[in-house]
Amino acid sequence: MSDSEHYDPLTPRRPAAKDTHESKMPRGLVIRLFAYLVAGHVVAAFLYILFAVAGGNR
Repeated sequence: MSDSEHYDPLTPRRPAAKDTHESKMPRGLVIRLFAYLVAGHVVAAFLYILFAVAGGNR
């Protein structure tokens, strides 16, 4: 018998060890995500204030 007859695609190839490397997001990605979120909110706040001031001068 060959190994392909007993192959189960749902079982992991190696034993499930604690892979802390794969479970954490890279630090650079977290910093970039935080920076983009902060910058996006700053731009949105600026646009909101811009339209609020422009709309108040009727």
